[in-house]
Amino acid sequence: MPHSAAHGGERAGRRPALRLLALVGIVGLAGTASVGAAVWRFDWHGLSASEWAGVAVLAGSAVLAEAYPVPLRRVAAGGISLAAIFIVGSAVLFGWGPAVVTGLLARGVIEAVQRRPPIRVAYNSTLYALSGLAAGTAALPATSPGVAFEVGAVGAGMAGFYLANITLVAAVIACSSSSPFAVTLRGSVSSTAMPFAIMASAALTLAALWERSPFLIGALAGPLVAVALYQRSMHREVEAVRLAHTDPLTGLGNYRNFQDRLAAACTAAAKEELQFALCMVDLDNLKALNDRYGHPAGDAALVEIASQLRRAGEAFRLGGDEFAVLLFDRDERDAVAVAERVGSRVAALSLEQGGRATISCGVAVASPPRLEPGVLVETADTALYWAKAQGKNRVCAYGAGLIELADSARLGCSAGREAQLSAASMLARAVDARDGVSSSHSQAVGELSSRLASRLGLDGEQAELVKLAGRLHDVGKLVLPEEVLRKPDALTDDERRIVESHPAIAFRMLESLGLDTVAAWVLHHHERWDGRGYPDGLAGEEIHLASRILFVADAYESMITTQVYRPARSGDEALAELVRCAGSQFDPAVVAALVETLAAHAHFEPPALAA
Repeated sequence: MPHSAAHGGERAGRRPALRLLALVGIVGLAGTASVGAAVWRFDWHGLSASEWAGVAVLAGSAVLAEAYPVPLRRVAAGGISLAAIFIVGSAVLFGWGPAVVTGLLARGVIEAVQRRPPIRVAYNSTLYALSGLAAGTAALPATSPGVAFEVGAVGAGMAGFYLANITLVAAVIACSSSSPFAVTLRGSVSSTAMPFAIMASAALTLAALWERSPFLIGALAGPLVAVALYQRSMHREVEAVRLAHTDPLTGLGNYRNFQDRLAAACTAAAKEELQFALCMVDLDNLKALNDRYGHPAGDAALVEIASQLRRAGEAFRLGGDEFAVLLFDRDERDAVAVAERVGSRVAALSLEQGGRATISCGVAVASPPRLEPGVLVETADTALYWAKAQGKNRVCAYGAGLIELADSARLGCSAGREAQLSAASMLARAVDARDGVSSSHSQAVGELSSRLASRLGLDGEQAELVKLAGRLHDVGKLVLPEEVLRKPDALTDDERRIVESHPAIAFRMLESLGLDTVAAWVLHHHERWDGRGYPDGLAGEEIHLASRILFVADAYESMITTQVYRPARSGDEALAELVRCAGSQFDPAVVAALVETLAAHAHFEPPALAA
């Protein structure tokens, strides 16, 4: 990072901390002043013994209520305290001084018992003291006797408490999370206004009962405890249902939830001709991020991406680094634009633990024949692998272009073997055209693989499948950058990794077409006999015989074909190289079968094969 940029980032990171510190200081000083004024200026001597006892009872009740908040969803703290009933009751019954002290004790005692950091104890306790002051000040003009005045005093007191409390709580949340204050305040009000209105009713009941006899306030305990217990029970049930459908790290819907919502969306789209798009998303290089900065950095990246995806549409975490987003009323162009905006926002994030993150996205629009959930996921997944194969940090849509060949192959699979082979030929020709090699390379590999399979004892049906695998072994190269495939010079490490991704890409493409057996063979056609191949490092007979056949046939046909980076070798030279590498790179038995197969067509005396 350039020196100036680093200092700019440090200054940007200090601003929220300075704002938070300033807010805590101002609230702390104002709250301390209110407590001092309550202690020194309030007429405590004017209270009778019974009133002193009443203040103590209400303060103790406020502390108890604060210790057991009522759980509520969409509240940042996870619940809401009933202490406001007793703080406002103190303001209406005894004045602003007791309300300030009751507020201070209600939060201060709980924070101290829970051993919170001193700065948090100071802010929260003085915040409650200021809220008590606001309640007492608002209730002062309505202290005349009578029902109407009592209702007015309680309403004004609760309004004063609520406005002071919700404003200061929203302010500290906004400062600590760097969120806009207006947005935070609006969200807090929407989730707490109704509970505070109910608490105002309870505070009015408290004041009315107290006027008749202080002992009657015990009657409030039953309803308040019942409400709290009922809310806790309901909250546990709701949380159990939510957790069954929610990813615990990001708060997004989980895989089960995704399946349910996708099935419902596909059904609705089919019945009502609604349009929506599915975007499959991968966090790029999560393992590298974890290795370099630690797993907390990886988790932080996942959480940040989740927050960005939530803004885009109905988002889900499918597991690991995989996400999905349903974008309703979007065509392909709109869905791609949304995905690109999300990708840009993610790339611009600076993670707390260090480093940056990027995402790759694959987009598919729900339309015939992609109205089946499984088919839609497969097509979006194929587009995603295309995006990752082209260098990651990009969006690809399953639509126009080479990837439409997969749809043709899918239709061919359902129409029978002839149509399947026709579709395979089309895919193979497309591979050869992009690879910059002979237009018959894939066909030649298929034919040679079939002959080797027969010589090694596979039956006719198996040999035909090996032939099909040979013709499709490089189908994953359809989505690789053409400049890498046609590069005449040595590949860089990154370019080599891109090229080595083509078996995995081919596997996903062929598997999505229903060619599971062929897909598995193609996946491992670059595994070496000594275990030093890719993608899984299999060795010896761990590698399926069909994959070992494909490896030898592909290597031979590649060597005798002119490549952009070297001229063609003769058949004898290619065969000699395969014999030399038998037992290390190639299966000796397959190389021996190749020697036997080609013996009648070449004047070649092979050296002894490695044991």
